[in-house]
Amino acid sequence: MVISVSDLHFSYGKRSILENLNFEIAENEVVALLGPNGVGKTTLLDIILGQLNPQNGSVSVLGKTPRYQDAKFWMEIGIVQQHWRDHPKWPVKDHLEWARSLYQAAGKKPKTVAEALAEVDASEHINQPLAKLSGGLRRRIDFATATLGNPKLLILDEPSTGLDVEARHNIHQLIDQATLNGATVLFTTHDLDEAEKVASRIMILNSKQILADDTPSHLRTKHTPLAQISWKDSAGNTQVHATNEVEKFVAQLPLTQISELTITRPTLETAYLDLMSKGEKDD
Repeated sequence: MVISVSDLHFSYGKRSILENLNFEIAENEVVALLGPNGVGKTTLLDIILGQLNPQNGSVSVLGKTPRYQDAKFWMEIGIVQQHWRDHPKWPVKDHLEWARSLYQAAGKKPKTVAEALAEVDASEHINQPLAKLSGGLRRRIDFATATLGNPKLLILDEPSTGLDVEARHNIHQLIDQATLNGATVLFTTHDLDEAEKVASRIMILNSKQILADDTPSHLRTKHTPLAQISWKDSAGNTQVHATNEVEKFVAQLPLTQISELTITRPTLETAYLDLMSKGEKDD
C-alpha cells in the first residue's frame, strides 16, 4: 500500500480532531478527501507528510513511518500546497533549477527544466518571476515542481481553489497525466464536481471520522434517493418511475411510443449533504 492508516487518533490539547481512522490507499489510485472546514483534513495531510505525530495509531507512507525519514524518501513524494513559501522574485527557471538540485542531492535524476515546463504547457514563461504569474499558471508551475522526480505519491491541498474554469480543467489534466506516469494521488477539495470528475475514490471526513469511503457512483446510489424517470405515454399522460437501475428500466420502455423522456439522477452533492447531516446527528 502507498498509504496505510491504522487506528489513528490526534488531538490539539484536549480537543480531539481525529478518532479511530483506518484506511489504505493503493498504487495508482486517485483519492479525493472531502469534508467541511475545520474537520481535520489538513491535519490528516500533515500527519501523512510527517509534520505531525499521531497520539495513537500508526501511519505508513511508501512502507515507512513518515515522521523520521531522510531526503531520499521525500523525493518520492510531490506536494502542491494552497500557499507557497518561496522566492517571489525568482524567475521560473531559477525556482525549478533550485528544486532540481534537491533531487540531485538525494541521488535522483529529475527531469530537466525544459521537460518539466513542456509537460505543463508553460515553456514560454521560463523567465517570468513567480510573483507575476496568474493563479492558474502558478498552479501549473507547482505541478511542474512537484513532479520533477516522477513521484510515487502526489499530495494536493485544494489544488484548484480560486481558479477559473479553464485553469481548473488544466489542473485536472495534470492530475490525470500524473497517474498515467504511475503516481498515486491524494487531494483535498471542497469542489464536489471536481471530486467526481477526477477521483476514482472519495473519502468524506466529518465528526472526527471517515463517514464514507467509496467510488463516486456508489456514494450516489447508497446515500441519495432513487433516480427519477419521467416520460409521456402514447396518450400524452406523464408517467414517473423511481429506480436505481436506470439503464435496465429504460431498455424496457417502448421508446418509439413515448416522448419527453427525462432522467434525473442522484447527485454527489445530495449524498454529501446527507452524510454531513447524519454526522451532525451522531454528534
